[in-house]
Amino acid sequence: MTGVQNGEAAKAGACRPAHKRSASATRTALRAAAAFRFGKYGYEGTSVRDIAGDVGVDAALVYRYFGSKDALFNDVSGTGKMFEPLLEEPVESIPDWFCALLMGQPREGDFPHPVLSVLRSSGRDEAVARLRADFTEVFSRRLAARLDGPDADLRAELLAAWMLGTSLMRTEIRPPALVSAPDATLERYLRAGIEVLLGPAPEDDGRAARDEERTVGDD
Repeated sequence: MTGVQNGEAAKAGACRPAHKRSASATRTALRAAAAFRFGKYGYEGTSVRDIAGDVGVDAALVYRYFGSKDALFNDVSGTGKMFEPLLEEPVESIPDWFCALLMGQPREGDFPHPVLSVLRSSGRDEAVARLRADFTEVFSRRLAARLDGPDADLRAELLAAWMLGTSLMRTEIRPPALVSAPDATLERYLRAGIEVLLGPAPEDDGRAARDEERTVGDD
């Protein structure tokens, strides 16, 4: 998530004459411009004309390729496709996948975090519901089904929560220790946490209950 195209690249893309792009490249440029504007200004603060202008094409082309502003918003704010490759990875390779996704020094001017396209768009309850449905399908159901041990759905959702929280902190909030940590150090902690969630939780050996009894007795 830290490797998204930055604002300067988007500006450079907008300066290229539209006729030199293939249809596929134009769609990609429109999606990039839409992701940036929806993430920064929200749904209501973004117009089709703005998106088309960023890419240097007529607004009619947005409707031709995507059908409507709403359809384009749905296209760039959906997260299900982003995590589909995760489901093809062997469970033992999932730490590698997440570390590759989260590592890399975040740069000033990057596109806003993809989830912000939804969260910054007030009145887009259906988009939030779809975001929840995407994560439920990918993590709560499909990934959880591949995990051994109890509470697999909870562990899968905690993995998603930690991944999203880490990426948001690194790309948007940028606290100094998290941003400046050496890659090897950051990866060591990421792997440790991911591996804990992928494996079954240690069984309760009764110590928690005994500790609670002692606490009550002390009162």
